[in-house]
Amino acid sequence: MSTPHKAEPTKTESPSAEPSWGNSYRLVATEKWKAKSSALGKAVTEALVEYAQPWPGMQVLDLASGTGEPAISLAERVGGQGHVTAVDLSAELLEIAKSRAQERGLQNFSTRQADAHTLPFRENNFDLATSRFGVMFFRDVSLALRELRRVLRPNARVCFLAWGSIDQPYWQSTMGVVHRHVGGFILQPDGPNPFRFSQPGSLSVILQAAGFHDVHQETRTVPWTWPGTPEEVWEQAQAVSVPFRPLLDRVPEDQWPQIHADVIATIKQYVRRENIEFGASVVLASGSN
Repeated sequence: MSTPHKAEPTKTESPSAEPSWGNSYRLVATEKWKAKSSALGKAVTEALVEYAQPWPGMQVLDLASGTGEPAISLAERVGGQGHVTAVDLSAELLEIAKSRAQERGLQNFSTRQADAHTLPFRENNFDLATSRFGVMFFRDVSLALRELRRVLRPNARVCFLAWGSIDQPYWQSTMGVVHRHVGGFILQPDGPNPFRFSQPGSLSVILQAAGFHDVHQETRTVPWTWPGTPEEVWEQAQAVSVPFRPLLDRVPEDQWPQIHADVIATIKQYVRRENIEFGASVVLASGSN
C-alpha cells in the first residue's frame, strides 16, 4: 500500500506551502469524499442542531462552516423568515457550501469569508451562533467569544460542538495506531489541538469568563458511521487530519506497510455489515448572551 496522501487543510487551518496542500488538492479531496464524509458527520450535525433549538424566523451565525454544516440544516429549520450566515476563512469551502444550499433550494442562506476574531457584522445582529468542530481551532478563544457577544442580541445563545477525548475508536484505530509505532508527541505541543476542550467543564469556564450566562456543557456519544470500507475511511482520515500531519510525516518509509496493515485490522473491529460504526464522543457547550 502506498504512503498516505497529504492532508487536506481543515476548515480552520491555513494551507501549507507544499503544493499538494494547496487549494486544488483541497477541492479534489473534498469532492472525493463529499457523500461519505457527509454521512459520517450526519449524526453529529443533527446533535448540534437539536441542541441549538433553532426556531422559525431566527437570524443565525455559523462559524467555521467549511462546506456547509450545520448551517444548511439550520437554514432548513429557521424557514423563509429566518436566515443563516455561514462564515469561514476559506472562500473555496464556502463556495461548496453555497452550492449545496442552492441544490436544496434554500433562499435564506448566505456565506461570508471572515475571521471569527474580527466579525464583519453590526452589533446585536443574531439570535443564535453555532460552530461544529471549529471552536477548538480558534487562535484566541476569549477574543472570538467577545466578538460573538458583540454581534449577538441580548439573551441570544451560542452553541458549540467539539471533540471529546482522543481515547475513542475513530482516533485510536487510526492516529493512535500510528502513534504506537513511532512514539513521540501525537500532536505538536503548540499546534492545533482537536481535543482542546475534551475535559469536563473546560469550555464552559471560558464561556463564563467571556460573560455568557446560563452556561451548560455535556459530553455525549453519537453515531460516527462510515458507509464504506476500512481502507476508505483510513485514507479519508489521513486526508483531513491536518493536526496529525507532523506525526504522519515522521513515519519512516519502511514502517508504512505494517502501519497500514495494523490500522486496517483495528478498524475492522468496528465493521457492521456495509458500515464502520465507530461512535463519537463529543462535547456540547452553550451559553446565553
